[in-house]
Amino acid sequence: MDTNHQDRLLHSIDLLLDAVFLVDPSGRIVYVNAASERILQYSPRELIGHLLIDFVAPEDRDRTCEEAARVMAGHPRVGFENRYVRKDGSRVHIMWSALWSDADQMRIGVARDVTEQKRAEAFQAATYAIADAALKADDLDTLFPQIHRIIAERIPLTGVAVATSDRQSKLLSVPYQQDPFGSALLLDEPVAQRYCSDVIDSGHPLLTSDPKLLPSGAASTVNTAWLFLPLVTRRDAIGALILKADAGTFDSQKDRELLNFVATQVAIAVERGQLKAELIRAAQYDELTGLPNRRLFHERLDRALARSQRRGGQMALLYVDIDDFKKVNDTLGHAAGDLLLQEIARRLGRCVRQVDTVARLGGDEFVVILEDIHAPADAAQVADKIRHSLAREFPIDGLALHTQASIGVAIHPEDGQDADTLLRHADTAMYLGKALGRPR
Repeated sequence: MDTNHQDRLLHSIDLLLDAVFLVDPSGRIVYVNAASERILQYSPRELIGHLLIDFVAPEDRDRTCEEAARVMAGHPRVGFENRYVRKDGSRVHIMWSALWSDADQMRIGVARDVTEQKRAEAFQAATYAIADAALKADDLDTLFPQIHRIIAERIPLTGVAVATSDRQSKLLSVPYQQDPFGSALLLDEPVAQRYCSDVIDSGHPLLTSDPKLLPSGAASTVNTAWLFLPLVTRRDAIGALILKADAGTFDSQKDRELLNFVATQVAIAVERGQLKAELIRAAQYDELTGLPNRRLFHERLDRALARSQRRGGQMALLYVDIDDFKKVNDTLGHAAGDLLLQEIARRLGRCVRQVDTVARLGGDEFVVILEDIHAPADAAQVADKIRHSLAREFPIDGLALHTQASIGVAIHPEDGQDADTLLRHADTAMYLGKALGRPR
């Protein structure tokens, strides 16, 4: 090839949008066109004479050397992908077409920047992963860590928080916040809630480095960026996704747009989780008192019995009936009766431990599961505590109401080995006590 023809050819190559590299057998760059500067930020002069492998991201160097060896062995390749480190330290995804020229003893490679494509693919994968997590998660407590993991696999984050708005009161809370080290103290909630309110009201993301967002006692730093993304569904704004990272992480407008799109999928997932939680609660909890209903009570009783049998210990079942409750409904109306039942439920809850269960079977009938008691006297002591608590006056609609409870007690394993037997024993003991006018 004459010199003039070669010059014209190289000039034409310089006009290509893709970068063209000529690399000698040792791996040194002999020629590269002007497009390299747009892709790698290095001018041709800064690249020529250097080993091409030196610009490859360290984690991709081994497989890049293997690929180069195959090409030099006479196996052309189209579509090989790896990552390079730009002059400013950022990463760029490259797709290569390469072949070996025996005549010229050169490896010829055409490099195309596919960073935007890879970024879009990563966020699309995140969208699918979040949707899948929402379908499989049992509740929001398991969903939030999965959302954190999915986003953190694609963006170098130093923390994630989720703020949600109550469907009725619209009050904001932060049910999830976590950093990579497992700390659940990521931000100052009151300050974060103010930012969340702003992005919810505006519907637009907000990027800040406000040091006030750090929790009390945390060292202030200017190297932290916070991105607040509104969680908006078709129906309403339900909260905000809060991402914490090193300064500069969210500088790309395209990255923020993609994250905003991901936030939309998170909003859908959170809304679905909230609706699922509401349906589960409606199926398992009494609407009036908020206590476990008959169905959940039986599930908990079965589990409590299984634990008691494994440990070889004792547990108790208390059957609580409110005497003459019907008179309240008949004389003061059902609204007053409902208020009384709600206060009874609160008092029952204050009489037991967190590990115990208070449930409403219906009407004015309640049951209490006392796990891991030392002796029947423990159950009798709790029963007395309940009687005294319910005997105190109830201020309802300006009136001072008084109630009395009949309580039947059954002990496992003495009074029964299974749930039905225990429940019958406690029920019989309660009615016998009511008939005799004394506690049972």
